[in-house]
Amino acid sequence: MTADEADGKRLELARLAMDLIAKRGSAVTRNELAAESRSSRARIDEIFPEESDLFAAVVELWYSHDIEVMERVVASDLPIQRKFYEFYAQRYMRERERFEEDPALFALYVELGEGHFEQVRGYIDLADHYLTELIAQAQVEGFFSGLDIDRALSLINQMLIAYTSPQVMLMISHRLHEEKLARIIDTIFAGLSAEDNGSSGVNTLRLASS
Repeated sequence: MTADEADGKRLELARLAMDLIAKRGSAVTRNELAAESRSSRARIDEIFPEESDLFAAVVELWYSHDIEVMERVVASDLPIQRKFYEFYAQRYMRERERFEEDPALFALYVELGEGHFEQVRGYIDLADHYLTELIAQAQVEGFFSGLDIDRALSLINQMLIAYTSPQVMLMISHRLHEEKLARIIDTIFAGLSAEDNGSSGVNTLRLASS
């Protein structure tokens, strides 16, 4: 079997595993995948030497849309503010679609991801990598003045976590919307910098005098 054929078989089995997860409402083992695919256990083990390799293939398929979006947006010639919006909005709308299609299945994937966080972490780190590229592009145009890239990354992630975290989406999905996302991004570009405008200078609370 060629490398391309092996990759194609791995993708086919990952899709079958996702179908089984949706059908059964639980994680899928290599034994179960072998039975459903009518493949030998030896063949499954050749493609997925460990149980974690099967889950890694499922995670890769889950995030494939996000990776395609991020690569395309970063390489585009859109204005930088619009790049930021598309970078978040396209991924958020896909996650919202998944959530609305089947909230219980979405919650199951969140639970599975939490149980295999080290495998999910790589995709979080990859998203941060693409975001740092956007931040660098924005700084060339004069935005986020005085902030190093890591600091800007941390601040932006905190401000937009509701649109990237499936856990948060489960809790407040009804409060999230593309229009709100656009306003948040506009606000980030209007004011995010290292300048102290007074909020960090207050070290005690004072009652206003009447």
